[in-house]
Amino acid sequence: MANLAEVTDATFEEVVKNSKIPVLLDFGATWCHPCKQLDPIVEELAQEWEGQVKVFTLDIDSNLETTMQMGVMGVPTLILFINGEPVERLTGYVPKKKILNKLNPHLGL
Repeated sequence: MANLAEVTDATFEEVVKNSKIPVLLDFGATWCHPCKQLDPIVEELAQEWEGQVKVFTLDIDSNLETTMQMGVMGVPTLILFINGEPVERLTGYVPKKKILNKLNPHLGL
């Protein structure tokens, strides 16, 4: 899992749904090799977007309620939330350029 703050079933509503700024949530698992490949990219995005987008991780094995509620069927899955609503989703390992191409139009960055 990426070296970022973690969201849990208990904190999802407060941290993601009630956020005033966009949130990128990285759904992953410790046993997931593509997740480990994606982690450095997600950490880079968190640094680049500091103050503009909050970036968190969520362990699917420990947080089944949120995982099921968001319809996450495979990992890694990145979901961008704006005003608490999911607006974009990427599943599987995705290169940074493709992530930026999908998310930047929503972020205006």
